[in-house]
Amino acid sequence: MAKNPERSTHAAVEKALRLLKAFTPNNERMGTLALSKKLGLHPSTTTRLLKVMKKHGFVEQDPETKKYSLGRMNLFLAQAVIESLNTDLVSIARPFIDNLRDRIRESVGLEVWVGDATTLSYVAPGPQLIQISTTLGARMPVHVAAGARAIMAHLPAVVVDDLLDGEFRRFTSKTITDPKAIRRKLKEIKREGISLEQGELDEDVYVMAAPVFDHTRRPVAAVAIGVPAYRMKSLMRGNTVSLLKETAAEISARLHYTEEG
Repeated sequence: MAKNPERSTHAAVEKALRLLKAFTPNNERMGTLALSKKLGLHPSTTTRLLKVMKKHGFVEQDPETKKYSLGRMNLFLAQAVIESLNTDLVSIARPFIDNLRDRIRESVGLEVWVGDATTLSYVAPGPQLIQISTTLGARMPVHVAAGARAIMAHLPAVVVDDLLDGEFRRFTSKTITDPKAIRRKLKEIKREGISLEQGELDEDVYVMAAPVFDHTRRPVAAVAIGVPAYRMKSLMRGNTVSLLKETAAEISARLHYTEEG
């Protein structure tokens, strides 16, 4: 019975992919026999695959030990993925933010960390008649914005020290401007996983936010829900907090974030 060419091709591709994955996570150098044993492949099959993959830069061979490791082509592919994630952060997050808006029926936005503050990069307006006023592209005050504080809570202490070095504007009577008080707030945010800003930027507006992490486990953005102050209590009584955290986690997963451990 003649072999199915398509099935044979699929089988070869699957073996090649398994071979590449065998080097993860530490890119340990391995010889042909070690790789064959690890994957359950015949040595001749492994040798043939390695030859093709070496030709195209997916593996490289140590001239002395003859052992193999991942080649430069994998680095180029990884760089392409990272570049697309950085460029497409808003488009990646948009459907998740829209979905959250539809579920809670309130406005939801994405604050993206740029330099030393956040920028409001996307807003999904809610259907409520009374809405808060937002300006797309607005630079959010780092000491006040719920999203910025959600991100800062997960930044290295030395970075936070630099961000809090200076005097801060008081927007309302509730604005926290004391760096020590802000640091205490950041510890609470990191512990709770949620940032809550209650009338510090505008007395009539409350915002809650959760951080978004990328593949390096670095906080790069925050999902934020903004509502008129009088609606926050009813919002908090439901499952909004868990839905907000879930949305931020889903976006992080699309950015290839994984928990440590």
